[in-house]
Amino acid sequence: MQLFFQENITEPLTYLDEEESHHLVKVLRKKQGDPILLTNGKGQVFEGVILEANPKKTSLKVLSSAIVPEDKFHIHLAIAPTKSPDRMEWMVEKISELGFHEMTLLETMNSERSFLKTDRLHKKMISACKQSLKFRIPVLHPTRKLSDLFKSKDFEGFQKFIAYVDETHENHFFDVALPDGKYLILIGPEGDFDPKEIKTAIENGFQAVSLGKSRLRTETAGMAAIQMLQVLNR
Repeated sequence: MQLFFQENITEPLTYLDEEESHHLVKVLRKKQGDPILLTNGKGQVFEGVILEANPKKTSLKVLSSAIVPEDKFHIHLAIAPTKSPDRMEWMVEKISELGFHEMTLLETMNSERSFLKTDRLHKKMISACKQSLKFRIPVLHPTRKLSDLFKSKDFEGFQKFIAYVDETHENHFFDVALPDGKYLILIGPEGDFDPKEIKTAIENGFQAVSLGKSRLRTETAGMAAIQMLQVLNR
């Protein structure tokens, strides 16, 4: 069944906003009496039925609701935005389908782009979660300087990793990450992290890791890291 997203869902009567209503009525041709599956993106799933199929504001009767259990692990990806916003949007779509929990955009010494609008990225997340039937929308944080992240107290208890290109790497990310944990993985820009940043990361408890023998683009590295953690925790 097609999944719809509405941030605020009330019981037993609720409404879809104009964007979701238009998709429901004009694209999917749903009618009064048809069943519908809803989520608020916070782990709740609702089963309902269409009362009025209005393309501007569809009304629904909520029949039941349930809480989807949270994952035993938690993935926080901190990544430098690519020069092309399209490549970043592509990555966000794919990793949302795979499954992750938080993402922070990083400003590094070699960053190609220091600012990226997050509204389009958030929409990509919602669309991908709907398509892959995920009931928790990842948290998207605004751009943050890497140096500020190093000072943050938000990641106590996390396994912390920094992935960068180095043929002398002895540790592969998949081999050193432990299952059922909380993970913070840093992915740098196309020019990679500056050696000073890598040194500071290691001094702050980050473990240097490789994502494989290939030299990956930023968005590919982000997707590879998420997939490895998903396989580790399957």
